[in-house]
Amino acid sequence: MDAGLVDRVLAVVELIPPGRTASYGTVGMVAGCGPRLVGRILSRHGDGVAWWRVTSAAGEFPPNLLARAVPHWDAEGIALAASGRGCARVQRMDAGALRALDRS
Repeated sequence: MDAGLVDRVLAVVELIPPGRTASYGTVGMVAGCGPRLVGRILSRHGDGVAWWRVTSAAGEFPPNLLARAVPHWDAEGIALAASGRGCARVQRMDAGALRALDRS
C-alpha cells in the first residue's frame, strides 16, 4: 500500500472535528481514493486517529465496531441514530466542508 496515500487518508480523518462525522466516500473524495481503500487503511493504520468519525454512507458501523464507537460518540456529543446501528446524519460533513478544513 502506498505510504503517501495512507498518510493522506489519516490526515483527512484528522480534519474531522470532534462531534462531526464523514463517510468513507467523503474521506476518499478528499484524499483521492475510493471508500473501500479508506476502510482498509483505517483498519490497518487508523488506531492513532479518530476512526469512529468515519462511517458508512448510511452513518453505520458493523456491530463489532459500533460497540467501540458509541462511547466516543457519547463523549463528543454525536447522536445515535434512531435505528441504533449508527450515528445521526445531522453531524455529517460533506466533501466541500472537509476540503475547506484541509490546509495541505
